[in-house]
Amino acid sequence: MTSALTAFNRALDKNDAGKLLLRLAVGGLMLFHGLHKLFDGVDGIQSLLAAHGLPEFIAYGTLAGEVAAPLLIVLGILTRPAALLVAFTMIVAWLLVGFDKTWMLDKTGAWAIENIVYFFIGALAVACLGAGRYSLAGNSGWR
Repeated sequence: MTSALTAFNRALDKNDAGKLLLRLAVGGLMLFHGLHKLFDGVDGIQSLLAAHGLPEFIAYGTLAGEVAAPLLIVLGILTRPAALLVAFTMIVAWLLVGFDKTWMLDKTGAWAIENIVYFFIGALAVACLGAGRYSLAGNSGWR
């Protein structure tokens, strides 16, 4: 049994493939949020910022955190800084729209801020792991 488990573990020991899958999940799924704001505008974010007494121009930062950074993550270019930008964006999202829902469940029983937490923790994992071998930046420091 031990030899079968060892063989199974060895067959799935693909760190670079795992890093790629994580990058595609975090960056690719976050990109959908950003593309929505890119095509439909950041008016909703501006309203949220104004309601919190913050300058509305900050809303354009969401395009960096939800479009540019996710693209860099997916491509494996400047992966760690881009992932930290996504994590920071999720902290801001939590403070603006999720803070009051932190200890709540949604109508299906899921944690009300699980999307924010998923992207935050996923981005931190990408920042810790880096791009891996499958990156458009190759073996350069730009990974």
